[in-house]
Amino acid sequence: MRPILLYICWMKRTRGRSVGIVIDKLTRSIENAHTHERFSTELVRLSLTDSTMLANTNWLFDWLKQLSMDGREIYGLRTFENPDILHGLVSLSIEADHVFIHLLENALFNRGRNRQYAGVGGNLFAFACLRSFELGFDGNVVFNAKTQLIEHYESTLEAKRFRGQRMFIETDAARKLVDRYFKNEQENRL
Repeated sequence: MRPILLYICWMKRTRGRSVGIVIDKLTRSIENAHTHERFSTELVRLSLTDSTMLANTNWLFDWLKQLSMDGREIYGLRTFENPDILHGLVSLSIEADHVFIHLLENALFNRGRNRQYAGVGGNLFAFACLRSFELGFDGNVVFNAKTQLIEHYESTLEAKRFRGQRMFIETDAARKLVDRYFKNEQENRL
């Protein structure tokens, strides 16, 4: 990891929430949790004009507030088969040499034991890594993790703990996630 990333991670104190999404399964897209059928996905950047899409699901976080914040990029995960339904959301900001994840959230119907689709959380993290590669940051992604999920992120995402709840995904781990979720797309985008 480049030394500047460690310095920025330490110096920049991001107020707000910690990432608390459980990575239920690393898939190649998202899959029906019951039938295991896979669905191709895309992430679309949202704006305030997309507020009706956000109103259709019971979100835990105030995504309209996220959309109105300067420097935030909000992306929604949807399938090609049903582009009007958001399966998850991610709030990112572009820092000096990495992408910072502010929030990640599964749609209500993708949470818990009776979730409809698996792989949403991994897909959202992989997209943050892809965005980092696109920006020339070598896949470096930083986020604050909920304390009880630090070990979970270490084992599922190969994220590393920096200090306190601050974690990062560096190039090798980021490449694995991007290859898993965006291998075909990656060649066209990078």
